[in-house]
Amino acid sequence: MSAAKPGDTVRIHYTGTLADGTTFDSSDGRDPLEFTVGSGQIIPGLDKAIPGMTVGDKKTVEVPCAEAYGEREPGAMQSVPRDQIPAEIEVQPGLQLQVQTPQGQVMPVTVAEVTETEVTLDANHPLAGRDLTFAIELVEIA
Repeated sequence: MSAAKPGDTVRIHYTGTLADGTTFDSSDGRDPLEFTVGSGQIIPGLDKAIPGMTVGDKKTVEVPCAEAYGEREPGAMQSVPRDQIPAEIEVQPGLQLQVQTPQGQVMPVTVAEVTETEVTLDANHPLAGRDLTFAIELVEIA
C-alpha cells in the first residue's frame, strides 16, 4: 500500500472540534473532502498531517491557531455608522454579513457590537485565534 505524499490528490473524512469538544465542521453525511496534498487548498496544520498516511488510516491531529486560521487581528475590526447598513437588516452580535471592499471584493464579516449609532464589524475568520482538533480518515489516494 502506498502512502500519501505531497502532490497526491486525496480524499479524507474529518470532524473538526474546538477545545471544549464542540464540532465546528464535519464531512459526516457528505462526500469526503478532496484536495491535493501540499497545495495550500486546506489549512496548513491539517495538510501537513496527511503525508505518510495510507488508505484506511485514522488519526487525530491538534492544529494550533497559527497553522489554522491565524491569530485574531485587531485591525480587522471596523466600526461603521448604523445608517450605512440597510434598515431592513436587524443587526445583532453574531450576524454574518457580506461587505464589498473599495477594490470590489466581497468579504464576509460578523457583527461584533451594535450601538444606536454604530455597528462594529469583524472581518477575522470565525475560527481565528482558536486551536483546532481534527479526527481524520484517509479514504482514497487518487
